[in-house]
Amino acid sequence: MKKIINILTATRAEYGLLKPIIVKLNKISEFDIRIVVTGAHLSSEFGLTYQEIEKDGFIIDEKIEILLSSDSTASISKSMGLAMISFADYFKKLAPDLLIVLGDRYETLAVVTTAMNQRIPIAHLYGGETTEGAIDESIRHAITKLSYLHFTSTEEYRKRVIQLGEHPDRVYNVGGIGIENVLNEKLLTKKQLEDSLGIDLSKPYGVVTFHPVTLENNSSEIQISSLLEVCKEYKDMNFIITKANADAEGRIINQLIDQYEQKNENIYAFTSLGLTKYLSALKYAKLVIGNSSSGLLEAPSFNIPTINIGDRQKGRLQGDSVINCEPNKDSIRSAIEVSFTEQFMNQAKEAVNPYGDENTSDKVVDIIKEYILNDKINLKKKFYDWKVD
Repeated sequence: MKKIINILTATRAEYGLLKPIIVKLNKISEFDIRIVVTGAHLSSEFGLTYQEIEKDGFIIDEKIEILLSSDSTASISKSMGLAMISFADYFKKLAPDLLIVLGDRYETLAVVTTAMNQRIPIAHLYGGETTEGAIDESIRHAITKLSYLHFTSTEEYRKRVIQLGEHPDRVYNVGGIGIENVLNEKLLTKKQLEDSLGIDLSKPYGVVTFHPVTLENNSSEIQISSLLEVCKEYKDMNFIITKANADAEGRIINQLIDQYEQKNENIYAFTSLGLTKYLSALKYAKLVIGNSSSGLLEAPSFNIPTINIGDRQKGRLQGDSVINCEPNKDSIRSAIEVSFTEQFMNQAKEAVNPYGDENTSDKVVDIIKEYILNDKINLKKKFYDWKVD
């Protein structure tokens, strides 16, 4: 009988990182791969991005709707409750041998809590990272403690997962899949990208992504307004903006982006670009601006400057192509001007991405095969005590 490997995805970014793993797991005859889709993937407001999964030729096992049309912290908790109720039924029916999750989303925490209760082993990608400005920080570490197998993107993060009490034998530094996608995804030519987006790319442009800083109260409107005000000042540039995700205050950000797009000819907004168009946009961009992890993980592989705004990614490992700034107009403007200097452009061209190499998905799949096909999982985990001086 085939082993059922269940893969969870709730957002566009998460799916883009999981895609190479899904492709390779599907080639293993002993596995029955089941993709379950939830969260923003199923919302028209956030682009119905589950369609990208189907366009890639994958079969979605089930679509589970949990997202409420609200921007409040209370609605996040209610969505988590819906996720637990719905996934309890799904897991009872499917009884997977392993659940694979990635990242630090609130939906993921609800789902892995449900899986833990139903004694389903969990493999977690990208624990051990720190993002001090976002609630994701707490969620990520909580998911780590609920998981059995751990795949980290750097050795520093591997040590941090072990510090949380996970045995070193189950914690693997595999590198970042973002780099693998940059190196292996067939990207569009500049003309193809231009035609696809409907934008004249003869002018230099920046790629912008800004998400709520979820550990700050009511800061989103002020911060995104500051960023957009600076963008509109650079009339000799275009700005391609991918909208915020389904976090508290995400809708406030997206409404303001729409307003600025209507009033400014150099601002272009997209609900979602999808993996290929997004990476293609990075390839030809002059710089990346915002507070998305992609500015730290993927953008450095294109050797372009990243302007990292505010505290959302604070504490996360970053390369020499990244400039950090405060979320106000003066600081953002100054950072952009630094990125335009010949000295910093040369620095970005020479910078090394600190998140590994192009073999991440192979490492992940090989380890999963070893554990699942040899029945090596024992859910009675012992806490691994880290020696403290």
